[in-house]
Amino acid sequence: MTTINKKRRLGRNVSIVGAGMSAFGAFKEKDSRDLFSEAFQEMMGHMDQGIDIEDIECGYIGNYSSDLFEHQGHTAPIMADWLGMTPVPMTRIENACASSGSALREGVMAIASGMYDIVLVGGVEKMTNLATDQVTDVLASAADGLYEVPSGLTFPGIFGALAKAHMDRYETNLDHLLKVAIKNHHNGALNPKAQFNVTIQSLMERRKSRAQERGQPVPDWQTDMDFLNDAQANPWIAWPLRLYDCAPITDGGSCVLLVASEIAGNFTDKPIHIAGIGQATGRPLHDAEELTSLSSAKAAAAQAYEMAGVTPQDINLAEVHDCFTIAEIIATEDLGFFAPGEGPRAVDEGRTARTGDHPINTSGGLKAKGHPVGASGVAQVIEIFHQLRGEAGERQVPNANLEFGLTHNVGGTGGTCVVNILRRG
Repeated sequence: MTTINKKRRLGRNVSIVGAGMSAFGAFKEKDSRDLFSEAFQEMMGHMDQGIDIEDIECGYIGNYSSDLFEHQGHTAPIMADWLGMTPVPMTRIENACASSGSALREGVMAIASGMYDIVLVGGVEKMTNLATDQVTDVLASAADGLYEVPSGLTFPGIFGALAKAHMDRYETNLDHLLKVAIKNHHNGALNPKAQFNVTIQSLMERRKSRAQERGQPVPDWQTDMDFLNDAQANPWIAWPLRLYDCAPITDGGSCVLLVASEIAGNFTDKPIHIAGIGQATGRPLHDAEELTSLSSAKAAAAQAYEMAGVTPQDINLAEVHDCFTIAEIIATEDLGFFAPGEGPRAVDEGRTARTGDHPINTSGGLKAKGHPVGASGVAQVIEIFHQLRGEAGERQVPNANLEFGLTHNVGGTGGTCVVNILRRG
């Protein structure tokens, strides 16, 4: 078999002209229809020059498992009906936590092919109907059921193994992981849509105040690191990962409107263009060549960089898949922002902070913004959309010359990764 090395380019340029998302959190009274409708209505209400819903020709919705979380399959056409979009074709895309990242790729290709001009892409997940142990079981179905699951590996256990491997190879330590959590909570505190829009310091002070009100001994934590190093306040989940190393269980919806770039001016004066997109698969961890990197992320990033004609150093900011704190560190290395083993040192030096030279997860990331798994990939794109347009409010990156932003969305144990590069017009 001959391998064809083809330099991939979009046959037609594609732009994002609108975006919307629900609040992320735990909403007992809402289901997926409510959450996606909220995201859709926000998008429609914030279109710079408006749009008629009848102009939308097609839709793709990322959703991991409404079947198991809500006992509801056939999600996409139900959403079309709920939004008043029938008979527009709507398709559900399932690729674990990379479901809506993959949905975006399908939407881009639908326009690039010339078949459609205007496509809705989104994602949704309602996870909090189930107890934590049941959610863990549902998410575990995204791992390899033949090898990984029977060995007892839940996702905290899997990423705990990655963290231990990184520590052994690169002298990464527990404080590096905690500093990622502190940074992302600091960013999430500036995001009104975040599930945890509060800093670790504020959480610490709240716990101390509550103890005092109840007449209990007041902990003597002086800093957020004191708090996070307390095994009672921040218990071990799967060593070396603690509670605050893990993204929460979340409900939420997100959506963007894609259009052919030649008509983008009909909707906004500030379109954000798809510069590059890559998607790749990787081996399950039991068969992976190493545990300190995800091969799918490297392959997807290489595709996206090549299509965009840029290098990692051209990227001004990124939203990466920090389902666990170690995942952010590994992602920054896989994407080429830092050399292998230098990710932890970059955290120490503040380089990944909002004011650093490589801002990572200004939204708060999955860690603080929340992780409704089917909605996370498009939610990452929404953050970059707002940052490149200069409308991210208090969390706006202080760089007037932002040009390129990147998103990195991982599914399962690295079996899927989607990387998008977005460019300001």
